[in-house]
Amino acid sequence: MSTKKINGIHLEKMIKNGLMNLSLHIDEINRLNVFPVPDGDTGTNMYLTLENGVNYASTAEEAGTYLRTLSDGMLLGARGNSGVILSQFFKGFSTALAKCTWVGPGELRNGLIRGYKTAYESVVHPVEGTILSVTREGIELIRSSITRNSSIENILSMYIAQMKKTLSYTPEMLSVLKEAGVVDSGASGFILIIEGMLKCLYGEFIEADVKLKKEQKTPMLNLSMFDENSEFSDGYCTEFILQRMNDPKYKQSFSKQRFINALKTAGNSLVVIEDGKRVKVHIHTLSPAKVIAYAQQYGEFLTFKMDNMQVQHNEHDRLVEKVHKPLSIIAVVSGEGTKELFSSLGADVVIDGGETMNTSSQEFVEAIGSLDSDHIVILPDNPNIILAAQQAVKLSGKDNITVLPTKSFAQGYFALAMDVPDSDDIEYRVSQMRSGIENIMTLSQTVASRDYSFHEISCKKGDEIALLNGEIVCVHSDFIKSITDAMKIIEDIDDKETCVIFRGKDTDETDADLLSQAISELYPMMDIEIISAGQKIYHWILGIS
Repeated sequence: MSTKKINGIHLEKMIKNGLMNLSLHIDEINRLNVFPVPDGDTGTNMYLTLENGVNYASTAEEAGTYLRTLSDGMLLGARGNSGVILSQFFKGFSTALAKCTWVGPGELRNGLIRGYKTAYESVVHPVEGTILSVTREGIELIRSSITRNSSIENILSMYIAQMKKTLSYTPEMLSVLKEAGVVDSGASGFILIIEGMLKCLYGEFIEADVKLKKEQKTPMLNLSMFDENSEFSDGYCTEFILQRMNDPKYKQSFSKQRFINALKTAGNSLVVIEDGKRVKVHIHTLSPAKVIAYAQQYGEFLTFKMDNMQVQHNEHDRLVEKVHKPLSIIAVVSGEGTKELFSSLGADVVIDGGETMNTSSQEFVEAIGSLDSDHIVILPDNPNIILAAQQAVKLSGKDNITVLPTKSFAQGYFALAMDVPDSDDIEYRVSQMRSGIENIMTLSQTVASRDYSFHEISCKKGDEIALLNGEIVCVHSDFIKSITDAMKIIEDIDDKETCVIFRGKDTDETDADLLSQAISELYPMMDIEIISAGQKIYHWILGIS
């Protein structure tokens, strides 16, 4: 075949095929994780991110129209660093083709270039040997070979071939990949997506039955929870995408801030995201008709969803009253014990990140929208979702949010412990929380999920391993020995005064007592606290200060 140009209908079929191709290899991509810890979720994160975009997107003949809605869905559904980078690539791709009805050789080339550049810009410290390198070299090393007579099939074939060549070099660019004997997982996942898109052009349509463990499920509506005698005070959760219209009968002088100010009078938990002439809105309101009437002055609804929140309130028998606060805190955790702990320490919204902390940008956006605060602090508590949190801040359109880059429950715990909730000085409170994470050493312990070798550290599947601030430092057959040996590596360990131990789901109190005793014998002056957190990936997480 020789396709010279494609439109939005073609792109939708191609990207769906790319998603299906990726779905066949999710476990394979996950296994490329270089760490011997069972949280390798790159394939899962990329799949869920692209799936959210595909489900969110609106079918359209115009390429730019389809890609814009695909990008919106991916930005909101982005999970993990790999998902955020993937969403940023498609954001750049969409931006470059925003005005295109058809995509020819030149437009495709420009889209692929803009895609990788936008992805690079989204990462504070870009690392070579990753998906960034592969997407960059994939197009830069073939761009001179693309002419107006090139077919879409030929361009994508060259693009894939060059990306695979660069992928084979990623272990030489990034030593951790070389030591582990693998190539970059994110780049591998991206190539699978593009391969699926190319297969679609050749008429090879992929079908797959994807069975992922869903962290969150939409509950069935229980109609018995609301009848003619029910109290109605929670209102409606109302979400829609408004297409602003050029017809003179609609108002043309749109101001996002004026729009926000008007909707504030109709409800709360308001989120307004403007993208060109489309506006995405989320609001909790007792009077949806007022919101609808105001919005319709500017255009018409592309999507509309409204749920009676009183049903959910009655079913769970709880009502959280929204109160204005000078500062509110959003924290991500895993495990019931940790959720209760962080709530008791002052976190206003506690997001359960599940086993692998795959919190999406959408979940952060919703959490932000649920708060009425002068300032908001987000504690991601995992390095893999810091980008998702930062992306959510941009999507929220608010400038009163600080993302403190906490990389573990331990850092989040100490940040909350250092907060001064009685102070009216927001800047001081944020600085106090920031200081709470600066001198914390995080020690994590689990069982190796695979054989691993890097520098002077090697382990076999099933070994007890200890990680210090994310780096494997000790391997032993006994979990206590792996932890205590790791503690000895900390240079100023004798000056540390506090050790908070988060006990995982698969541990028991007897083991906790034995661990506490072993640490006390080594460091008798250290104050030890054990918290039953219930996390699943790591058996033990220690915050040492």
